[in-house]
Amino acid sequence: MEQLVILSNLEQEYLLHAIEAVLQVQGARQFFLWTQGQLQALLPHQVLVGLQFGAQEELQHIECLHGTVLEAGLRHRLCSPDDGLALRLARHCRTNGGRLPAMLDAGPHADPLKAGAGLAAFQGELRELGLENMLLHGSERLPGGTTFFVMFGLPHRPRPRHAYFLQLLLPYLHITLQRISRQQAQERFGTLTRPVSAREAEILHWVREGKSNEEIGIILSISGLTVKNHLQRLYRLLGVSNRAQAVARAIALQLFDRIPLLLARAA
Repeated sequence: MEQLVILSNLEQEYLLHAIEAVLQVQGARQFFLWTQGQLQALLPHQVLVGLQFGAQEELQHIECLHGTVLEAGLRHRLCSPDDGLALRLARHCRTNGGRLPAMLDAGPHADPLKAGAGLAAFQGELRELGLENMLLHGSERLPGGTTFFVMFGLPHRPRPRHAYFLQLLLPYLHITLQRISRQQAQERFGTLTRPVSAREAEILHWVREGKSNEEIGIILSISGLTVKNHLQRLYRLLGVSNRAQAVARAIALQLFDRIPLLLARAA
């Protein structure tokens, strides 16, 4: 990825159009149209998978975009939230510290030694799926969540200039996926039946930090049993059944963005 990339006039035009258009994207439908229009002009591909992770590395959202009918089995193998190829690629790169952006060619004449980010182990699977190559990139760990994107099935062997295009577009992809994920979560969950109290907000904060009931009790000068009772009420309010789900739901509803305000009002 270190070689100098000089964009042609046409590539500069495509890149500018892609950036101008993605700034106007507000919903999933617009995002789909953008990926099949301006993005395809710059980076043609068969399937784009975007993943969003929360602060605790939990998977929050998967977006799978393709312009043609994708066989159900193939879609599942690429986009399953349990063990899909896109998810495994994201975890591989985030765990092993592979350098991003990265690309992988799995064609018949591909050289495993040239696979970036330690991706050679995925060549056989990619070839089996009939996609032959991929291009991937992801954001660094950020307070608002992390995103990761994989483009499968480029029509030609990916080159460093393709990785550079994806690198330039990553901030816009990141923001757009976060926006869509938040909108869909709010539509899915709706609004809460009552506001979260300041005490519940404090407990949610410490749950997100990985503290046990007893540790939270010590911090807040209350008993672990009282913390447990607050959590049970929070579970019912949020419509969840455990701590991880409560944190994920609170993130989706942007409750953590409002916790400092709730605590300030209670002070």
